[in-house]
Amino acid sequence: MIVARWSIDAKFGHKPAVIDSLSKWQNIFGAQIGWEGKCRILTGSVGALESTVVSEITLDNLAELSESWDKLAELDGHKQWSVELEPHIVSGTMKWDVYRIVE
Repeated sequence: MIVARWSIDAKFGHKPAVIDSLSKWQNIFGAQIGWEGKCRILTGSVGALESTVVSEITLDNLAELSESWDKLAELDGHKQWSVELEPHIVSGTMKWDVYRIVE
């Protein structure tokens, strides 16, 4: 099992819009790639930037993550979602971290 975390920093005052956009993403696109019930959204609190918003997904393995990314590339509307999110985020802060679940 793995935990994949996609993080992004919201511009000042835009965190609610980013959280709302990620929630909609999970309902629309996450469901289409098999991530329904596997995602949660986290925000920075102590020891993390308050502007950071994280989408965390629990999956079986890296192959499942890779297959999901392949499916995402083919979905109508995903590119438009990215364009609509862009004004609310700090450019260059998007990143993936993948962790293996040990226990």
